[in-house]
Amino acid sequence: MRVGILTGGGDCPGLNAVIRAVAKSLIKSAGAEVIGIEQGFLGLIERRVRPLDLRSVAGIMATGGTILGTHNKANPFGYFGAGGADVSERVLAYVRELGLDALVVIGGDGSMAIAHQLAEKGIPVVGCPKTIDNDLAHTDRSFGFDTAVAIVTEALDRLQTTGQSHGRVMILETMGRWAGWIALHAGLAGSADIILIPELPYRLDEVARVCREREARQRYTLICVAEGAKPEGGGVTVKERIEDSPEPVRLGGVGNVLRAQLEPMLGCEVRTTILGHVQRGGPPTPFDRVLATQYGHAAAQLVAAREFNRVVVLKGDRIESVPLADVAGRSRNVPADHPLLRTASDTGISFGR
Repeated sequence: MRVGILTGGGDCPGLNAVIRAVAKSLIKSAGAEVIGIEQGFLGLIERRVRPLDLRSVAGIMATGGTILGTHNKANPFGYFGAGGADVSERVLAYVRELGLDALVVIGGDGSMAIAHQLAEKGIPVVGCPKTIDNDLAHTDRSFGFDTAVAIVTEALDRLQTTGQSHGRVMILETMGRWAGWIALHAGLAGSADIILIPELPYRLDEVARVCREREARQRYTLICVAEGAKPEGGGVTVKERIEDSPEPVRLGGVGNVLRAQLEPMLGCEVRTTILGHVQRGGPPTPFDRVLATQYGHAAAQLVAAREFNRVVVLKGDRIESVPLADVAGRSRNVPADHPLLRTASDTGISFGR
């Protein structure tokens, strides 16, 4: 077999662990030839690939980012480099020229949507879910999420000590897009007093009330807010719009908005920290290394068995697979009955409601 691998969308801790697991499993177990496609789907459009052998994937498990590079705008069905034209037929021709028997796509919901479109045109695809946001449909955990939560948790630990020292309200804004998984998990782990997530619109007066109560008792308050959080009756805070991107609306800045609104209502200083891309970089945690390796191995098994147009997922403690069509372009938010919400509420954490 001849199999191509690409990493699409944003970078994420654990990508190299997946590449390593897919390549080593296919080479050792199936005798396959593995081709690395550079910069995601852009490599298929611009004809940039390189062979992946055992030596080229050695020693990359702990390395952040992706050795293949990635791109979050290179959609063959609306290519920015050709004025938004559909260049998918060019991609299909190149895949045939390369003699690929399958394509392993490691990416998020956008990459899976593109992969599904390519599968409908006849390219055998196996998908691997990737996002720090943990918001892909049908999988309980995506690799990269645990690393992001660990980074946010460490930041909260550090902000707590300076908040205590100065008697301040410390706001930490996390990534997560339209889902609150990072803020919820890290807020719990980092002893946040208030957690604000997109799924539960908050009331500013309630957030201020909690801060005043803690100001009188503890002198400081720690707030963990997801970038997609919004007040009741209000909208999300948009940082910018990038029109040639598959995801043109970029969220960000809600932490600064909240600071400006809260400070006049309180008797203490309010400070905001926006972690941004710090959450995406660096080496993956051991948990993410193991999960990424499991995903890569499972993807290789699907390829070897010629079970195409499927995505590997985690269900409980089992690695399974679901149809690619069920994941493509779909996301997963924190459900209203999620047990962590009850845990947080019962231990005194406010959601601003």
